[in-house]
Amino acid sequence: MNPRVHIRRIEARDKREILALNQTSIGLHSPWITTPLTSHSFRSYYRRTQRDDHEGVLCCLEETGQIVGVFNLNGIIRGSFQSSTIGYYASVNHTGHGYMTEGLNLVLSYAFKNLGLHRVEANIQPNNDPSRKLVQRCGFVLEGFSPRFLFIDGRWRDHERWVAMDDREALHRQPKMKP
Repeated sequence: MNPRVHIRRIEARDKREILALNQTSIGLHSPWITTPLTSHSFRSYYRRTQRDDHEGVLCCLEETGQIVGVFNLNGIIRGSFQSSTIGYYASVNHTGHGYMTEGLNLVLSYAFKNLGLHRVEANIQPNNDPSRKLVQRCGFVLEGFSPRFLFIDGRWRDHERWVAMDDREALHRQPKMKP
């Protein structure tokens, strides 16, 4: 089967498309995640993606290059830990087609094989069923529960900790980032 999506690092030129995606998808994202909605917040976000401890990755349609999802490997820790957390969100106009599942599998493969990470942790609010189903489809395992873990949308929210590790057999191919 030919891939329907590819992944690539975020670039400054993606600002307009990402801001439009985020504005259109506010109802899908809230209260699960806070996304950049202004030029100022995009600049702050983009600067963070340029640091060594962060990777901002876009999931794009193979045929058109249109952005259908955003993944962030946050707080990358090296040394004996080789770990990060992951956050992600989809375009409301592209949900239900499996693009985020394909994209997350590509991002995990990139994280494990290209970045050398051993562990990727997704922190998910317990009522966020679409996100929980996504990580389950991609082989994450529920590791625990953290009460009042992250401050999102004006309050501290409980989260489940879902983990994927590089010993998963489902990740055999090494994806390449598009330029």
